[in-house]
Amino acid sequence: MAPKPQLRIPATYMRGGTSKGVFFRLEDLPEAARVPGAARDALLLRVIGSPDPYGKHTDGMGGATSSTSKCVIIGPATQPGHDVDYLYGQVSIDSAFVDWSGNCGNLSTAVGPFAIANGFIDPARLPDNGTFAVRVWQANIGKTIVVHVPVANGEVQETGDFELDGVTFPAAEIVLEFIDPSDDGEAGAMFPTGNLVDDLDVPGVGTLRATMINVGIPTVFVNAADIGYAGTELQDTINGDAKALAMFEAIRAHAAVRMGLIDDIAGAATRQHTPKVAFVAPPADYVASSGKAIAARDIDLNVRALSMGKLHHAMMGTCAVAIGTAAAIPGTLVNLAAGGGTREAVRFGHPSGTLRVGAEARQADGRWTVTKAVMSRSARVLMDGAVRVPG
Repeated sequence: MAPKPQLRIPATYMRGGTSKGVFFRLEDLPEAARVPGAARDALLLRVIGSPDPYGKHTDGMGGATSSTSKCVIIGPATQPGHDVDYLYGQVSIDSAFVDWSGNCGNLSTAVGPFAIANGFIDPARLPDNGTFAVRVWQANIGKTIVVHVPVANGEVQETGDFELDGVTFPAAEIVLEFIDPSDDGEAGAMFPTGNLVDDLDVPGVGTLRATMINVGIPTVFVNAADIGYAGTELQDTINGDAKALAMFEAIRAHAAVRMGLIDDIAGAATRQHTPKVAFVAPPADYVASSGKAIAARDIDLNVRALSMGKLHHAMMGTCAVAIGTAAAIPGTLVNLAAGGGTREAVRFGHPSGTLRVGAEARQADGRWTVTKAVMSRSARVLMDGAVRVPG
C-alpha cells in the first residue's frame, strides 16, 4: 500500500502581541475538522508538532512555549453586528490535548488584520487611509473584541514605530477593546466567590490571600511576598525550579475549584489553559529579560503570570485585562499592590518590560462590572501559504 501524501492546508503564520500561531480560515480546513471534535484536535496537534516528549516542536509549527503553541480558526460571523468568528486553541506541548476553554488576548490582535486580508471584510467598507474597527466574536468565551486596524492605501498597515515590550521589532499600533470582558457564564459573577479577596487553602503551601476574578480570562492573583518572591523575577528563576512550578500548579488547581471552573482537583489536568495564576508586588526596580532597566517610578506595580505551567516571558493579553480590571477595583490584591484607591488605567512591570492597560469598572447594587478594557498591541504576518500535515 502506497504511503499517503501530505495534506496541504492554506494557512497563515502570524504574530499577535507577544504570541504567534497558525491561522486558518474555517472553510480551508478538511471537512472533518470544520466542527469541534477529535478530528479537529488531532489535526491541530499535528500542525503544531504535539505531543512532543522532547519539548522542541521540531516536527511542527509550534515554538515549544505556551506563547507559540497556538492555533486560530476564523470563520464568517454567526452573531449580528460582527465581522468574523474567532476560535482559539491552546495546544499542549507534551500531551495530546487542545484546550478550548479560553481566549488568547495577544492573538486577538492578529484577528483583525487576518480578517481584512482574507476577504471577510467588504473592501468597499475600508478607508483608503485611516483605521478600521473589525468587530470580532470570540467564540470560546462568547465575547466581543473590537480590533482597530490601521489601513494604508486600502490594505492592512503592518509596519510602524510602535514598540511593544516582549517583541523585538517595532510595528504598527493596533488598539484592542475587550467589550464587557467579565465572565458571567459557567463560573458565575466576575468575582465567583463573591469576595474581592479570599483565604485560599492550598495543601503543602498554606493559606494564601487571593483575588480570584473572571475577566479577560479566569485568573487567581496572590501576593509575591506570601510565596517567597519579590515580583521582579524573570523566567529562569521559576521555570527551572520544579518545586516552584508544582506549587503554582497546586495554587491554580485549588483556585479553579473555588472559582467553580472544575469540580475537583483532578479536573485541573484537563483544563490547563485556565485559570491563570499570577503574583503581584508593589513597584520595584529590576532589569527586564532584554537588559532594559525598569524603574519603580515608571510603573504602578509588578506582575508575573504563569501560562500552561510556565512563567510567561511577558504578559498574556487576557491576563492583562484581568490585571487592569482588578487594579480599577479598590481592595483587590492587584489594586493594593498598585497603591490602592481608584484608577482607570495601570502600568505594570512584567519580565519583558512594561504594559499599560485601561479598564472601566463600576459597582451597582453591590456587584462589580467592567464595561471595557483597552490596550495597544501589534501584529504581523510572518508567512502565508500552506501548512503540510501527514495524511
